[in-house]
Amino acid sequence: MNFFCNPINVNYRYQFNADPRRGGALQICREAADPSLILFQGRYYLFASMTLGVWVSDDLAHWENHRLPEELPLYDYAPDVRVMGEWVYFCASRREENCDRYRTKDILHGPYEKIEGSFPFWDPNLFVDDDGRVYFYWGCSNVTPIYGVELDRDTMAPKGEPLVLIEGHPFDIGYERFGENNSLFPASEAEIDAKYEAFHKAQGIPESMIPENVKPLIRGMFSNRPYIEGAWMDKHDGKYYLQYAAPGTQYNTYSDGVYVGDGPLGPFRLADNAPYSYKPGGFLPGAGHGSTMEDKGGCWWHTATMRISVNHDFERRVGLWRAGFDRDGQLYCNQRYGDWPTSVEALQADPWAEPAWLLLSAGKAASASSAAHDCGPEKATEENVQTWWQAGSNSREEWLQVDLGKVYDVRAVQVNFADGKLDVPCPGAIRPGSQARYIEERDLLTQWKLLGSEDGENWFTIEDKSAAETDLSHDLVVRPEGFGARYLRLQDMAVPYGQAPCVSGLRVFGLGNGEAPAAADFTCRRDGNGLDMTVDIAPVEGAVGYNILFGNDPEKLYHSDMVFAAGAHRVGALVKGRDYWVQVDTFNENGITHGKCVKLS
Repeated sequence: MNFFCNPINVNYRYQFNADPRRGGALQICREAADPSLILFQGRYYLFASMTLGVWVSDDLAHWENHRLPEELPLYDYAPDVRVMGEWVYFCASRREENCDRYRTKDILHGPYEKIEGSFPFWDPNLFVDDDGRVYFYWGCSNVTPIYGVELDRDTMAPKGEPLVLIEGHPFDIGYERFGENNSLFPASEAEIDAKYEAFHKAQGIPESMIPENVKPLIRGMFSNRPYIEGAWMDKHDGKYYLQYAAPGTQYNTYSDGVYVGDGPLGPFRLADNAPYSYKPGGFLPGAGHGSTMEDKGGCWWHTATMRISVNHDFERRVGLWRAGFDRDGQLYCNQRYGDWPTSVEALQADPWAEPAWLLLSAGKAASASSAAHDCGPEKATEENVQTWWQAGSNSREEWLQVDLGKVYDVRAVQVNFADGKLDVPCPGAIRPGSQARYIEERDLLTQWKLLGSEDGENWFTIEDKSAAETDLSHDLVVRPEGFGARYLRLQDMAVPYGQAPCVSGLRVFGLGNGEAPAAADFTCRRDGNGLDMTVDIAPVEGAVGYNILFGNDPEKLYHSDMVFAAGAHRVGALVKGRDYWVQVDTFNENGITHGKCVKLS
């Protein structure tokens, strides 16, 4: 079997961002986002923003990195890639300039033919219908919509005027609201007016001097309106599924909604199951701005952007989940245990297959050779990608150890390296563009050794990557046959730029030999705004965590929110006027227990 664990296990390149929002000071982080996943000539190709290349796989679990030609717009965001016959078409975003397209019959070796662009766009998506006609969708803004238009197949020029297809409705669609857990409502016009006036006065710019096309953008900064972006179109059983991302990539609720229509340019209605891709909880949240693809065997998969956003808003990773269409034509995506190891084959056989291995390390005791201030070893087991243990030095003598509390049957370990605040010289020239930056071109190294022990005295090697030639910051070690261990120790670490190693998650998965937790008692109520619900979970002895499932039908609990504490939890992803059903499952090291399903009142 082929196992994977989100975020996908690839090299994430460093970005040196000269962000004007932060005075032009360098902000350094790893980034990959906005993935386009395609099947071409029997292989899977995954393109993402700011990677300088493409990841290639034969099985959706093991990926190789390949650099792309310099003539492609590799410094432009949201690469869109589509197959049209024997060609692959590639483009990316450039808001103020006409965006060129490129096509090739050989992704890895080229050549790439350039098709001169005729208009600017942001977050592009090309779609080829069954009849050979070509359509195009684009948009990324909190003040403008997602547009669509038919293109000339040969010239790629629009054949008519663009149509407005999707606009934001944050007062009616809860998951479109800004903020952690969709907590922010848009500002009123009076509030926007006041902030807009204060802004241009503080800048010493008379309002009359602000260009008319700039005024909406400035006002949008103060609106708390969602970004409506990242379009992607699929067709299934005669219906058109126009997907889009909201509200913003820096939030745990970055998600993908979907509208359904009878034609490629609509009219569209919001799907009953929107948002179909939504992962606000767990170790690594976020599941927005992605693509949906049918694999070699006819199974659907969704890949999207996952959020870290500590060193920079655009500190992001890429996730992959099983998707599909139910008997009523609803597009869904299974993210219930969306950052736990699973096998491709299990999900192909059953899109709702539960993970075979349980999380063993959450909240377990950890120790280390040393720790930087406020970065103690306990951070490595608290299931939060935004916090980490950091060693006191970059010596290879530093180590991190997890005590599972007793011997377990261990089947997989995910080693997640983070980045402290880096202060290193930019290794290349900052390039101007939509955001001035430099992408690290060198292939860096991440090295480590993982040991296991049943008693803390006698140790054995689980994996030795102390001389690895790879840079995998979210590496996955799989041992399907299992081994017994209570203690796991990560040592002999060396990470890029000589920094002191940081570990956000030394995550251990396997099988316990005890009892699964009891079912949870809970209450749920809908708040007065119609967009929020509060799920209040009574503590369950022995439970490690709780999975809040909900959906628009008791047989379609397609949405999930994983939490690690009982008590009241607010979920802000509801659509006004729609009915919902809720279920709370419990889990620990020994199993998953399904709770009762109740209608939300």
